[in-house]
Amino acid sequence: MIHWLRPNKPFPPVTAALAEPNGLLAAGGELSAARLIDAYRHGIFPWFNPGQPILWWSPDPRMVLFPTELKVSRSLKKTLRNRDYEVRADTSFRAVMQACAEPRPQQDGTWIDAGMIAAYCALHEQGLAHSVETWIDGELAGGLYGVALGRVFYGESMFTHATDASKIAFVHLVRQLERWNFGMIDCQVHTGHLASVGARAIPRADFMRKLQELVNCAGSTGRWQLDDDLAQ
Repeated sequence: MIHWLRPNKPFPPVTAALAEPNGLLAAGGELSAARLIDAYRHGIFPWFNPGQPILWWSPDPRMVLFPTELKVSRSLKKTLRNRDYEVRADTSFRAVMQACAEPRPQQDGTWIDAGMIAAYCALHEQGLAHSVETWIDGELAGGLYGVALGRVFYGESMFTHATDASKIAFVHLVRQLERWNFGMIDCQVHTGHLASVGARAIPRADFMRKLQELVNCAGSTGRWQLDDDLAQ
C-alpha cells in the first residue's frame, strides 16, 4: 500500500516502502523546504514525472559513495591537470538546475519541473542546497546539484555540455567533501557511471544507520567556497 501524505502528516518508516517498484514509499504532500529537509533526514527523496502526484522513495539497496573510495580514471586525471576550466560552487544554482532539466536522448520529458526548481532554490537560499559548476571559456559547461545536511551530501542530478565537464565538477565536489569530513554521498540508485567512480550499493538498513550517524553532525552551510588545489 502506498501511503498518502496530507499536510503536516509525517512520513511512514522507510521499511514500509514497496519492493516493486523498488523503494516507493508515499505519494502526495508538498515540496516545501521543511518537507524536503524532513525527507532527506529520514533517507527519503522525491522523484516523479509530470502529471503525477509527488512520489517519495527510499530504495533498497541504496547507491552511495564514501568520499575516500572515489576512483578517478587515468584519462580524467589528465583532464583535471590540464586546467583549461574553472570550477565554482554556488554561483549559478538555478542555471544548473535548469540545465539538468533539459531533455536528454532516450528520455521523454523531465522530472525537474518549475515546482522542483523553486523548491530547491528555496533550500539553496537557506544554505542547504548547493551546485558545483564547471566553466569553460566563461560558459557554464557542466555541473551538479544536491542537498547537504550534517555531513551527508545528497546528490540529485548533473549535466554536461562539454566532454567530462560534469565529471570534473563531481571530482572537485567529492574531494572537497572529504576535506570537510563528510562521510557519505547519497547517489540514490545504481548507474554505470556512478559505479565507475567508486559508488556501491549497500543495504538500506546500513544506509540508514550511517545516515543517522552523520546527519546530525556539524556540517558546512551557507554559500560554499571550494579549495583551489582540488584538481591535484
